[in-house]
Amino acid sequence: MDGLTLHQLQCFDAVVVEGGFQSAAEKLRRTQPTVFTAVKNLEAQLGLTLLDRSGYRVALTEAGRSFHDQTRVFLRELRGLQNHARQLAMGEESELRVVIGDLCPVREVLALLRAFFDRHPGTRLHLHVEAIAGPWERLFDGEADLIIHHIDKADPRLEFIDLCAVKLIPVVAPGFLRMPISSEITFDQMRGYVQCVIRDTARHSVRPNFYIIEGAPSWTVGDQLMKKEIIVQGAAWGHLHDVLIERELRDGRLLSIAGRHLKGGRIELTAARQRDQVHGPVANRLWQHIGEMAANFTVDGDE
Repeated sequence: MDGLTLHQLQCFDAVVVEGGFQSAAEKLRRTQPTVFTAVKNLEAQLGLTLLDRSGYRVALTEAGRSFHDQTRVFLRELRGLQNHARQLAMGEESELRVVIGDLCPVREVLALLRAFFDRHPGTRLHLHVEAIAGPWERLFDGEADLIIHHIDKADPRLEFIDLCAVKLIPVVAPGFLRMPISSEITFDQMRGYVQCVIRDTARHSVRPNFYIIEGAPSWTVGDQLMKKEIIVQGAAWGHLHDVLIERELRDGRLLSIAGRHLKGGRIELTAARQRDQVHGPVANRLWQHIGEMAANFTVDGDE
């Protein structure tokens, strides 16, 4: 084991993950002979054959599989140690970038952020509002330190704090439909009516298609308040979150058409950040602040 190097382990891991020496070399920005030699020297020093090179693609031997499992643990812990060292070397950040999604209860989220940044006047908040896939794209592109939005909780790249849930309700203004409102309204029946949808602010990510009826005429807007006003005015129908339309549903200016086919949905809003990113001291204190406040995070409605 004497002389075992980090370079050898990184090359071995890259070959396994990428499926070959050339692909590993491209990932590591090394030459293919450099990667090949590093792995060969690793095997010689260990006295083990880690890779079976007899096939078209290299494969792990039984010993190689076991050794690779431990290698991945070591490399992951090393990255954590490196990140911790970077955090210790950081001074307090002069700015933080936070993105809130279009379904967030704005009043409550701003109160949450203000309570923190009032105590940290030396750190400037850059706050952005994005829609649909926009917050995810900003986060994964490195353009946000934190997002408040709904996420895929199974994504291992993310750590998150649950904040609240909102319901998405399909609604119309009185008189908008040329048929009686019932729980049996179908997608086909709504295809002839103008649907108001939010513009996805993602620039290059795959754009999810939430509740949009294929082939229906539509109006596209940039934010939930404009969408709400268009629907209240009877120009279109669409899905709005319950926090935003509580008063209108109560006084009859909007009517729910949710039923067996148009079910609406429930969205869980979270604070989320990249798990393996280096987070500075202020960003970590903000994360702790949100965690402490999350249990009491409530939404009053009637925004």
